[in-house]
Amino acid sequence: MPHAIRESSGIAASLRDSRLFWTHNDSGGQPVLYGIEPNGVRRGDLRIAGLRNTDWEDIATFELDGRAWILVADTGDNRGSRKDCALYVVAEPDPAQLAPFEELTVPVAWKIPVRYPDGPHDCEAVAVDAKAGLVYLLTKRTKPPVLFTLPLRPDAGAPTPDAMPVARLNHFPQPSAVQRMLPIPSGSYRAEPTGMDFARDGSAAVIVTYGDVCLFSRQPGETWVAALSREPEVLPPHGLSQAEGVAFAPDSRTIYVTSEGADTAILRYRSEK
Repeated sequence: MPHAIRESSGIAASLRDSRLFWTHNDSGGQPVLYGIEPNGVRRGDLRIAGLRNTDWEDIATFELDGRAWILVADTGDNRGSRKDCALYVVAEPDPAQLAPFEELTVPVAWKIPVRYPDGPHDCEAVAVDAKAGLVYLLTKRTKPPVLFTLPLRPDAGAPTPDAMPVARLNHFPQPSAVQRMLPIPSGSYRAEPTGMDFARDGSAAVIVTYGDVCLFSRQPGETWVAALSREPEVLPPHGLSQAEGVAFAPDSRTIYVTSEGADTAILRYRSEK
């Protein structure tokens, strides 16, 4: 991972270049998205005007009205006290405008405030279903994690509704008795979800936790709630000290996982489903 990316907290595949991915730093980092290739080569930086990185925890790309968009989730809330969590959408730029170690500045196209009916939650896993017009948010510190939805493009001028709870996800591998004694992310916290993505063709979802990569197949016509409520296929352990980001490649079969920490690798999985 390039030197500027010290706490990669999310990753998403570009919709405009099959070799381009977007990632970002965690809380306190610059309000910048970093364009990288799977081998870690840095393609260029995208600064979002007027924002601060309070606690950016995930990122997603989607197509709407024939255009490519990037959604940034400023939804981290370790203390469960934030009232300013939000999702921000920007237009994905033409990759030809990018240049290594140079910044391109873009405005926010629209903002989606994030409020939960039962009070604040820490959320590090977000995915978009643009066809359904929904954003899915998965809580981290609740047991079990709760899946919420919000409208992707709220009506202009109308208050954004509270996020709607749609499922409780019970099937993440839990830490063993020995792991529960380890005060590290991959120990006692290994079942907490830290990233999520939907395959571009709608055939699967992937969720990364501190300990595992979980793949949820989706049948034609099936809802995401139904797919995510089943037992997942647990892929080989990622072995990362603090896995935070996961994304499908454009082929909807290759999966990339990133971790916090300077000079960390980008892991690649290949699903046959």
